[in-house]
Amino acid sequence: MAGKPGEFDLISTYFAPLTGDAPGAFGLADDAAVIAPPAGMEVAVTTDAMVAGVHFLADDPADAVAAKLLAVNLSDLAAMGAEPHAYTLATAWPRGIQPAWIEAFAGGLKAAQEAGGIVLVGGDTVATAGPMTLSLTAFGFVPPGEALRRGSAKPGERVYVSGSIGDAALGLRLLLAEIGAGCDAADRARLIGRYRQPTPRNALGVALRGLASSAIDISDGLAVDLGHVAAGADVDIDIDAAAIPLSEAARRLVAQEPDCAGYLYAGDDYELAFTAPPSADPALRDLTRRLDLPITAIGEVTAPAGAAGTVRVLDGTGAEIDTGGAGYRHF
Repeated sequence: MAGKPGEFDLISTYFAPLTGDAPGAFGLADDAAVIAPPAGMEVAVTTDAMVAGVHFLADDPADAVAAKLLAVNLSDLAAMGAEPHAYTLATAWPRGIQPAWIEAFAGGLKAAQEAGGIVLVGGDTVATAGPMTLSLTAFGFVPPGEALRRGSAKPGERVYVSGSIGDAALGLRLLLAEIGAGCDAADRARLIGRYRQPTPRNALGVALRGLASSAIDISDGLAVDLGHVAAGADVDIDIDAAAIPLSEAARRLVAQEPDCAGYLYAGDDYELAFTAPPSADPALRDLTRRLDLPITAIGEVTAPAGAAGTVRVLDGTGAEIDTGGAGYRHF
């Protein structure tokens, strides 16, 4: 591309190819996209923004930033039990950004959208004097009345999580050189990879429709996000700390540096946490086998002892563990 690219050059060169000739995208040449849901389906919509220096590091690879931006939105669709369909993208590029960075970003989006079964249908491109700001809106389809919600947990149900918890937060602290002086290269790569490129659990989310009573994706931290579930349903939740699933890499790092244990509740996991009655256990074991994805019971929903919405993390004796308020809060 000769000279300094303009807005429409960037769109036509790097982003129009990501539409994949999707109906209603119009090659990103019109003022809006048109989305037609299949008969008998509702549209689930979610938007997430990422700001340089807040949600990703300045030296994070461009393709990883793109993949994470799409993944965090796909994770929201997963938490609602919605099947991904399309997304729009708004980018505020810092003045002076190199086209090579944008090209790598678009390449990361292409790979991530192919893996996620979703295509680009619209958006906006602007320049900014401030930090890079990226916003993505994803659309998915779900049958009427079957969307998973946060506020439907019931006392006596179990609390489950997918995958493993804590890898991403440990990966971020490794990148910041706050921990991990003795962490070996393979463990370091795994933990940093989980921070930079989370895996949205969309197949699980769809499979949980009609099985889970409530669900949420773990973005701000296990205890913080389960607090939203508890508050929404006017219940309490007790978590068995020993049952929280950790990867082998996380176990080794925490064994080397016990003070790292608090980071396990810090967020960026993008796993699903959900509640279901004990009778769902056989179906969940089948899902674990079918999806090749661990699903672990980590606690239970209880009737509130006082003000509803309390999440307690308990040790093996039943004593409450102080997590130090770990979890991300924007304000």
